[in-house]
Amino acid sequence: MSEKKKYITELRESATFDRSTMSEIRRAAETGIYDIRGWGAKRKLPHFDDLLFLGASMSRYPLEGYREKCNTQVTLGTRFAKKPIVIETPVTIAGMSFGALSANAKEALGRGASAVGTSTTTGDGGMTPEERGQSTKLVYQYLPSRYGMNPDDLRKADAIEVVLGQGAKPGGGGMLLGQKITERVAKMRTLPMGVDQRSACRHPDWTGPDDLAIKILELREITDWQVPIYIKVGATRTYYDVKLAVKAGADVIVVDGMQGGTAATQEVFIEHVGIPTMAAIPQAVQALQEMGMHRKVQLIVSGGIRNGADVAKCMALGADAVAIGTAALIALGCNDPKYDEEFKAIGSAAGFYDDYHEGRDPAGISTQDPELSKRLDPVEGGRRLANYLRVLTLEAQTLARACGKNDMRNLEPEDLVALTVESAAMARVPLAGTNWIPGQQQF
Repeated sequence: MSEKKKYITELRESATFDRSTMSEIRRAAETGIYDIRGWGAKRKLPHFDDLLFLGASMSRYPLEGYREKCNTQVTLGTRFAKKPIVIETPVTIAGMSFGALSANAKEALGRGASAVGTSTTTGDGGMTPEERGQSTKLVYQYLPSRYGMNPDDLRKADAIEVVLGQGAKPGGGGMLLGQKITERVAKMRTLPMGVDQRSACRHPDWTGPDDLAIKILELREITDWQVPIYIKVGATRTYYDVKLAVKAGADVIVVDGMQGGTAATQEVFIEHVGIPTMAAIPQAVQALQEMGMHRKVQLIVSGGIRNGADVAKCMALGADAVAIGTAALIALGCNDPKYDEEFKAIGSAAGFYDDYHEGRDPAGISTQDPELSKRLDPVEGGRRLANYLRVLTLEAQTLARACGKNDMRNLEPEDLVALTVESAAMARVPLAGTNWIPGQQQF
């Protein structure tokens, strides 16, 4: 009898019901509640890696880095503010609250930003003395929750950022679980200690752009028209939102793409609401150009900025500056492998930790635990952040010089090409090796 042939069937994972999806179904079935986490979108999205610069050679001349300058200074708030903010690098620190972050982390962010001449931002929950004391340029966030809202602190700020939306959760509010609402956090936010708090998704005293214009005027009167007023939106209907924000009287527009992080919200928000950062920039720039306000109203872009190439690409697409959040925390030591054993003990791992809301961060950054918070030295953290910001700036300058530009804001879409049809259509630059921009009529 002949021996039967043996066939080995290779296991094949479902693309629709992969292991992560099945795990989430089991978790939902077990608990009956949706998942909450921090960080930003983890799915693969069209991003700045899909764009390349066209360096100069014959048709354009590059600049020599050792003897030809490339300006990185940006002035924010030139439209109405008597005292615009001047930053020495086009990289700023995004709003992250005291409550979500430790006091040491907020101080470290201020120290690092000040060391390189840029700004940092308060976030929900108010202004801490540590942050104001170490920040030479501090932007005060005015959020729907009004947690920590203090007119006296507002007057101490160098700019005010009215937050209408966030890239990780446009249309939704944030969360701060009770274990992070310590006595100090509760006092600043006028909340009971130890009780879960949910931020509102919209401001309580306006329902549209006309009300926003009234609120901006009120803030200008409080500050005697001294400081710039920013408007921050989560990237969704970016073209229309930017036009309405400009009409309402904004000095600066902040557009936050869906790769932007958050301290805590529903996973379904993070992964399924908003548009990629790269897709939002051309829409914002188009709106500003049509109103004759590009460069007159400055555009700050945030959401997934990691290196100098990302910075330069944002500016080539038309931004005046960028803001970083997650990357700044990583520079401080977030998800550091030296805490890997402690991450494993709480059911995570270095590089994967996103349960910021639980307040058990071994690195002492996204926690209110006094013992864990001590692990972050704000002086050392500030030094690390400053080093990182300097590297981003140098990298962005290097790319600008390679394109023959002596000012970062002279970068333009013509300096870029795309590697995929999707990124070419979103960024509105040609597919590499062609003059084809998908979605645009060719003549």
